[in-house]
Amino acid sequence: MTGVLTDPRAVAETVTDPELPMLTLADLGVLRDVRTEDDGTVIVDITPTYSGCPAMGVMRADLLHALHSAGFDDVEVRTVLSPAWSTDWISEAGRRKLAAAGIAPPGKAPVRPAGPVPLQLGPSRRTAACPLCGSADTVEQSEFGATACKALRRCRSCGEPFEHVKEI
Repeated sequence: MTGVLTDPRAVAETVTDPELPMLTLADLGVLRDVRTEDDGTVIVDITPTYSGCPAMGVMRADLLHALHSAGFDDVEVRTVLSPAWSTDWISEAGRRKLAAAGIAPPGKAPVRPAGPVPLQLGPSRRTAACPLCGSADTVEQSEFGATACKALRRCRSCGEPFEHVKEI
């Protein structure tokens, strides 16, 4: 290691999500583990929010950059797929940050039995309180917002549009 010596976990916990920059990867729950091997290699485990998440490459690059800049020369970022990420992994601080940014945080993730995920052909039945006025009288405008993990909603009380992180 060269440069500034520090705790690699503390460094990794400062890296923000490229799609939700008000959250760190730790807030979002995708930062699973940071450890140092006997040879000094820093291993970082991250879990995508969903299969094919386009932000994974940026997350990996941002983690490598932050750790290299902090003086950790040998860093490996690994993708861990099991258990699958859940919106329940978003920290309470992360949920507050989402709401403060005008994005409705997710409710509790649906509980599903083990095994195949059942195919549901009907419309989703999500609800979300308006992060601006707090009203529960909201309607989904689009299943997808700026990213696939968010839906676009509108508040019937204050009339404002907002995004909602979908429960997974």
